Amino acid sequence: MPVTAKLSRKFYDTLGDEIANELVEWFNSVDATYRSDLRELNELNFQRFDSKLEQRVAQLDTRIAQSEARLLAAMHDMKAELMKWMFGTIFAAWITLLGAMVALAKLR
Repeated sequence: MPVTAKLSRKFYDTLGDEIANELVEWFNSVDATYRSDLRELNELNFQRFDSKLEQRVAQLDTRIAQSEARLLAAMHDMKAELMKWMFGTIFAAWITLLGAMVALAKLR
């Protein structure tokens, strides 16, 4: 939304309509140029921001994938240890029961 510069009537009376209108046109031209430059600068900054954001999202995805892999490996190791413990405990319980049954059988 362009803003048109408007000068006071006294300014027009002092300089004259032609020069005052020329000055107003120059101010508006400068304003339009600065707006255009600012728009271009904002677009360039947004493109830089967007590319950095994409790069950081890719890095984050990589880190998440690495963390998932480490977590899965740790869970696999934990599962293996738990299975060893369970089978060892069950084996020990069966040996104990078998020993008790043999002892009871000998007592009869």
